[in-house]
Amino acid sequence: MRFGRFRVADSAGIVLAHGMRAGGRTFKKGRVLSVADAEFLEREGLEVVVGARIDAGDVTEDVAAQTAARALAGSGVRVGAPFTGRCNVFAAADGLLLVSAPDVDRFNATDEALTVATLPGPRPVREGEMLATVKVIPFAVPGEVLERTLAGLGPEPAIRVAGFEPMDAALIQTRLPATKETVLDKTSRVLRSRIEALRGRVVHEVRCRHDAGAVALAVGQALEAGARLVLIAGASAIVDRRDVIPSGIVAAGGEVLHLGMPVDPGNLLLLARCRGRPVLGLPGCARSPKLNGLDLVLERLAAGTEVAPRDVMAMGVGGLLKETAERSRPPRGSRGGSPARAAKVSALVLAAGRSTRMGPVNKLLAPLGGRVMVRAVVDELEGSCVRPIIVVTGHEAGRIEEALAGAGVRLVHNPAYREGLSGSIRAGLAALPESAEAAVICLGDMPLVASGHVDKLVAAFDPAEGREICVPVFEGKRGNPVLFARRFFEEMAAIRGDVGARRLIGEHEEYVCEVAMDDRAVLLDVDSPQALAEIEEHL
Repeated sequence: MRFGRFRVADSAGIVLAHGMRAGGRTFKKGRVLSVADAEFLEREGLEVVVGARIDAGDVTEDVAAQTAARALAGSGVRVGAPFTGRCNVFAAADGLLLVSAPDVDRFNATDEALTVATLPGPRPVREGEMLATVKVIPFAVPGEVLERTLAGLGPEPAIRVAGFEPMDAALIQTRLPATKETVLDKTSRVLRSRIEALRGRVVHEVRCRHDAGAVALAVGQALEAGARLVLIAGASAIVDRRDVIPSGIVAAGGEVLHLGMPVDPGNLLLLARCRGRPVLGLPGCARSPKLNGLDLVLERLAAGTEVAPRDVMAMGVGGLLKETAERSRPPRGSRGGSPARAAKVSALVLAAGRSTRMGPVNKLLAPLGGRVMVRAVVDELEGSCVRPIIVVTGHEAGRIEEALAGAGVRLVHNPAYREGLSGSIRAGLAALPESAEAAVICLGDMPLVASGHVDKLVAAFDPAEGREICVPVFEGKRGNPVLFARRFFEEMAAIRGDVGARRLIGEHEEYVCEVAMDDRAVLLDVDSPQALAEIEEHL
């Protein structure tokens, strides 16, 4: 890659290093100048631009970022679409995040052009939570640098999520003469909640004397009841391997593996095993819903990860939990605020038009590659990350609904479809869930738009960075579909007539993000029999 100043006359193919304005037009950082762009800039009197020219053998930033992210990602994760050299990795389901720190360190140490940042692991994560981000620093990297970086990774994926598995647990509580039943009741509620939050359940519960013989009997009964995990909350804290709770476990045929942990609160946790199943003697803080050492152990067990003494002894870094005000690790929440996650973006498919320029044919029902056009559009959206998908019907609504039978969409009828696009947009916006942070406005007559195009728009969406209207661009020309943040929904609903929301793009240029696409699909809609024939031939 060559970076520097280039003559405008020779700038076609240059990646702009900095945004600029010329002749009333905005050219944003990262834009690949087309021949038409270069000619326009030359007419406006510009002589040089600052940017980068990609050489043969270089891998562009988006391709490099996505390639690296896929190499790092393992089971239980989803790799997002790349944008501006960044590719995010998300949890595909609730579970325990496991990160290979040595692999991450080697990746980052290989070359300054490639970086990856992850959440610390092990830790529980929610579906959709962001786990890692790969960022390529320059506009492109030499292919050999990318190959060398990926070759340094170990045989196992560096980032994966172990899903929580159903876990049947037993709860044993011991009592002394002064023990209050209300305390035991509260402990039961708190511990049941902990187990259930990790997809488990308490299948057996017993309260017995604070005596080694009584504990041994209770442990045996719990295992016979089918418990895969036994929790013992003692009336008094465990202070020695020969104390009541560990003695009872040994008397039941078990083995004490480790007493104590470098986590506070939670120091006095006992790790044991009986008949091949884990048995935990609980610290006093386990009676509270606040985060403590027990949670760190339960999360690993729920994810099917064995917990050995060496694992407990390695919990010291990050083990000071005292400052956490309340239990807030996922899946109940996230310590220190809401976790970064994939944006909740919906799709509106406008399929209410009368196809007047197509003559007697309803173009949305025209056959294309074994499907009708509107079904082809919806099928691609179902393969993308947008949810829910709302289809607005109008003209020949019954036939459209029939064509979409079995599709994972929500149908909304626009009785005022003769008024044009604006009415369909209003009907679709009214049907969006409150959780939708943005919507991709899709046209039902653009069957070549693929799921990858839509995912790129979603990947570009970032209100914190001012990217709130995401527009696909091919060779300098803006196309469809367009993503709008929720903040623009009210303005969109106020539009009247047979016009869409495109005028908002010009009115809010400061929030517009142009997303470069690799093909013309985002420019091609079916507005005539000739256009339909060309697309049929293409397919």
